[in-house]
Amino acid sequence: MGIAADIAIIIVAAQIGGLVAQWLRQPLIVGYILAGVAVGPFTGGVTVSNPSDIALLAEIGVALLLFTLGIEFSLKQLQPVRRIALLGVPLQILLTIAFGYGIGQMLGLDWVASIWFGAVISTSNTMIVLKLLASRGLMGTLSSRVMLGIFVVQDLCMMAAMLILPYIGGDQLDLGALAWAVLRAALFLGVMLLLGTRLIPWLMRYVVRWESRELFLITVTALGLGIGYSAFLAGLSFAFGAFLAGLVLSESDYNYQALSEVIPLRDLFAMLFFVSVGMLLDPAFLIANFGVVLAVVAAVALGKALIFGGLSFAFGYRNVIPLATALALFQFGEFSFVLARVGLQDGIFSPDDYSLMLSAALVSILITPPAFHLIEPLYALQRRLFGSEPTRTLEPPSFDAMKEHVVIAGAGRVGQFVAGMLHAMNVPVVAIELNQQRVEECRRQGIPVIYGDASNHIVLAAAAIEEARLALITTPTLQTTLAIVSQVRRLRPDLHIVARAEGVEPLGDLHDLGVYEVVQPEFEAGLEIARQALLHLDIPDAEVLRYVDEVRRSLYAPIYRGSPEHRLGVQTLMRAQRMLAFNWIPLPEQSPLIGRSLNDAQVRSRTGVTVVAILRHERLIAPPEPAEALQPGDILAVIGSQDALKRFVALTHSENQETEPAKTVERHSE
Repeated sequence: MGIAADIAIIIVAAQIGGLVAQWLRQPLIVGYILAGVAVGPFTGGVTVSNPSDIALLAEIGVALLLFTLGIEFSLKQLQPVRRIALLGVPLQILLTIAFGYGIGQMLGLDWVASIWFGAVISTSNTMIVLKLLASRGLMGTLSSRVMLGIFVVQDLCMMAAMLILPYIGGDQLDLGALAWAVLRAALFLGVMLLLGTRLIPWLMRYVVRWESRELFLITVTALGLGIGYSAFLAGLSFAFGAFLAGLVLSESDYNYQALSEVIPLRDLFAMLFFVSVGMLLDPAFLIANFGVVLAVVAAVALGKALIFGGLSFAFGYRNVIPLATALALFQFGEFSFVLARVGLQDGIFSPDDYSLMLSAALVSILITPPAFHLIEPLYALQRRLFGSEPTRTLEPPSFDAMKEHVVIAGAGRVGQFVAGMLHAMNVPVVAIELNQQRVEECRRQGIPVIYGDASNHIVLAAAAIEEARLALITTPTLQTTLAIVSQVRRLRPDLHIVARAEGVEPLGDLHDLGVYEVVQPEFEAGLEIARQALLHLDIPDAEVLRYVDEVRRSLYAPIYRGSPEHRLGVQTLMRAQRMLAFNWIPLPEQSPLIGRSLNDAQVRSRTGVTVVAILRHERLIAPPEPAEALQPGDILAVIGSQDALKRFVALTHSENQETEPAKTVERHSE
């Protein structure tokens, strides 16, 4: 079967390696690389027949990795930590390259390979560190913001390194070729900014009108790989062009959805890349040179820890931050594998050099989690010895604009109406919608809206779901609603969710997922029509409300099962509110009550009704004082039985209580 059989072998091996890595609480990258070792040419057994073909497919993984990096790039991430990110990280890269150059010389590498080795060790592993921060609940701390800023600028520096390093070789630096490469990159970037910022948004708007997610995914992938190939034809790297495509797409309205759609494809091809990396590792070499590998890991870890910790301290960060950056960022990064692979292909590194770097990278990744867990005890020791100020471990990011807002999943007719009402009342709201026409309608109303699928965690994170006060799900399809609820629960387990449902069957499923309240629009509309009909047939209010409440309680019973606190609390309050029916009665112009206070007129004792509010010239007086004098044009809100209301209507017309028709009573419920 050729390459098809090789891909099947790789995917199965990667799945087994991933499971083992998860079981050992290690990053998936480790499992993928070990899977590559297992199916590589050095181990025997089930072996990939043509590793070179897999290596070619792996290049797509690198391109897609950099494409998504470009989409995710945001200058806003750098704003709170811009000094250490924009000034400190380039200095860190240069210091690490110089330090790596020294290690390379000690290992017997030539000057070119030593510079490449310094570049290989200069980055840190974004995926591993972010996973560790998230698992410990430290996302949003100042330490995590510093690390995020470092990662963003490190990736940008590596793009420059991938552009420059291929021209460092031979006996001298080829300045002419390097200058021409930089000029080509600048020209390509200029063309991308000129045409891409105009053509790509137009193309995306045209595609989303078809409402085909399959076509959307193909378009996004074609942009990333197509522009990458254009860069390759222009003499630049395939990965560099893909990164620029991601940068241009990041400025469009479709960046979150594009990222969420392409990530599974990226992860699949990235897996091929890391498996292909593992296939080049010779276990016999690792065993034979284990002491050298450990020495390299120890030197790199110690040197990078001192550089990161020292720079954090030099840029004014105190408390736990220097220690956290030192113990979290010392390992080899994702770009280490990319640069090492390019160096091997270009003849900069020998196979033994590559095996040494790959082995050291794997060991550094394996020791990162235990080193990360040492941060808290070592910081506690530091505070005892030096009296450092206490750190705020869960300090929320001060640059998050969206807090205590309402996230509305679905901006169709229902969602758009709710969003517009909340927005008009100055309630902060963010809508999520996958229909471009609805998105444009929201924007015309000034409603903040994100184009994307609300069942995707990236889109929900963009809407700051973790900082939200309430989530409203207005999508009519049950499967979509369940998918959104599941993602919201995963990102924010304690968030209250109000969901829309069609029919009775979904109520149990929504209850099991922890939905706080469910609304069925068709049922509520029918119930209100029936209530109005019964009232117009002069059936007493209390009887109508009792019947309506019984029907509603019977229908929504599945959502309250197993939750007595919710049933006795929220449901009882809702019932009491529905039974609190205000009857608004206008005072006739010649009413004998005009000019008299409620106390003097003895309204309650004479009629049995209670006046709870007075509407006077668009001003609401609630509750009115007993001494409040009634005036012409007043409209009184009263509560009482049907007989009491009839007596009150008669009182407003005549002291002798000559009864007026009951049709003067207008019923309104709040």
